[in-house]
Amino acid sequence: MNSYYDPADLPKFGDIGKEAPELARKFFDYYGSVFAEGALTEREKALIALAVAHAVQCPYCIDAYTVACLEKGSSLEEMTEALHVVTAIRGGASLVHGVQMRKIAEKLSL
Repeated sequence: MNSYYDPADLPKFGDIGKEAPELARKFFDYYGSVFAEGALTEREKALIALAVAHAVQCPYCIDAYTVACLEKGSSLEEMTEALHVVTAIRGGASLVHGVQMRKIAEKLSL
C-alpha cells in the first residue's frame, strides 16, 4: 500500500454500519435524500460535494465525487472552477480570522 488511504476501501463504506445498523440506516437514508434531485440538480450537488471534499481533504470523497461529477455530465473545466471557488472561500476564511489575531495582538501590545 502506497498511502494510508486505499481506494479499494471506498466500496466498503456501507460496512461501517455493521455494529450500529440503525444509525447507519438513518445516515444513509439522510445521505440519499440530500443528494436526490431537488431545488438543486444531482449534477449541481455533486459539484458542491466535490468542492467540499477538497476543503475537508477527504481522498475517498474526492474520488467518489470526481466520478459522480463526470457521470452526471460535469466537465473538467466546471469541476476545476468548483475547486477554485472552495479554495477562495477556504483561503478567505483563514484570512478573515486574521482580524481576531490582530485584535488580540493590538490589545496585548498596549
